[in-house]
Amino acid sequence: MLWGPESDFISRLSIIFSDFAMVNATLPPNLAKIVERFQRHTDPKKRYEQLLWYGKKLEPMPEEGKIPANKVQGCVSQVFITADLEDGKVIYQGDSDAQLVKGLVALLIQGLNGLTPQEIVELTPDFIEATGLQVSLTPSRANGFYNIFKMMQTKAIAFQLGQSYGES
Repeated sequence: MLWGPESDFISRLSIIFSDFAMVNATLPPNLAKIVERFQRHTDPKKRYEQLLWYGKKLEPMPEEGKIPANKVQGCVSQVFITADLEDGKVIYQGDSDAQLVKGLVALLIQGLNGLTPQEIVELTPDFIEATGLQVSLTPSRANGFYNIFKMMQTKAIAFQLGQSYGES
């Protein structure tokens, strides 16, 4: 049995990993896979490379979606998010003029596409911390990541309200 600083370090590590496991267990499957990929990379450079890879995979967003109503507020970069409801599932599209932010957009789109509005609204931003990206991102980019997520939730709420009004 270890005593002293090593045991404290191991205890803290086990708490951190159990917290990550709890977060991942409550996430939708696609989002959980993404979080796990980022958790495997402890090197910030590898996380950046992973984000750039996601950004390159992002399907182009139609220009007609790049309107003020779809612009994410609070981002230094230009970021646009659209959402459609198909068979009760939310389908997002997005784009950014910054490659790293485009990767953040792609990560969220891949993780949230195909979920119901309710599933998206019930998500907490804890998964963002679980990726470890907040350590790798500047404070303004980390804040932008959160703002993109919140806009996606806002669009999901709009679908919920639309469904509620349509049912009355």
